[in-house]
Amino acid sequence: MCGRNVQSAPLLQLAYMLQNPDRRGSTRYCSTNNSMGSGMKTITRFLTSAAFLSCSSLALADITANIGWASDYFYRGTLQAPTSASAGVDFERNGFYIGTWAADVKDGLEVDGYFGYATEIQDISYSVGFTGYYYTGDFDDTYQEINLGLGYGYVALDVAIGEYDNFGGGTQDYTYYALTVANKGFYGKFAGFSQDFEGEYLEFGYGTTVAELDIGISAIFANSDLVGDSDESLVFTIGKSFELK
Repeated sequence: MCGRNVQSAPLLQLAYMLQNPDRRGSTRYCSTNNSMGSGMKTITRFLTSAAFLSCSSLALADITANIGWASDYFYRGTLQAPTSASAGVDFERNGFYIGTWAADVKDGLEVDGYFGYATEIQDISYSVGFTGYYYTGDFDDTYQEINLGLGYGYVALDVAIGEYDNFGGGTQDYTYYALTVANKGFYGKFAGFSQDFEGEYLEFGYGTTVAELDIGISAIFANSDLVGDSDESLVFTIGKSFELK
């Protein structure tokens, strides 16, 4: 989905980026019409305006790019593609961010766009954003979601509320939730879905930097509600970020 959900707790950012090589495709969930609900539209318009204003002075923004490779591209507990290369670019200024990320899903590309705002008040981090997941082939259909994040110390809670276009078969609503605990590169996550999708998974991993390369390993345990059969997977990732400005 690599919409940006990295903004939860600062200590979690490296672990998140290693397992979610910036800007991911989602695990397909899902409303009963082809347009976003009024509440989501209102939030999206607000975030779009804020992101536009913040990026209107790009001369003052931090601009970074990233490339990565995963032995298996997993997102939110579900396999997207066996081995996948990815790349993205991000702009950030005064807590506002906007970016894009793309990954090879074998049947074309997944291309994500995201924007939002993140801040920290008295050691508690907050974030709100929007992510859209789009595809150049027939691998999947469009997902659009609002992302909410709350973090304190080693703990972060992330929630995504979205809609899935479902190839014209009637859109579906979904809510994704994840509780993550991270310390010194190690992390554990319990996450799942509600509404038109269901299922849960556990994820444990470790990330570090070696010779300016981000290296990660994770184990994912998904239940049968999520993947159709209980499944365990081991994933290796490698990536590198670049300061462009």
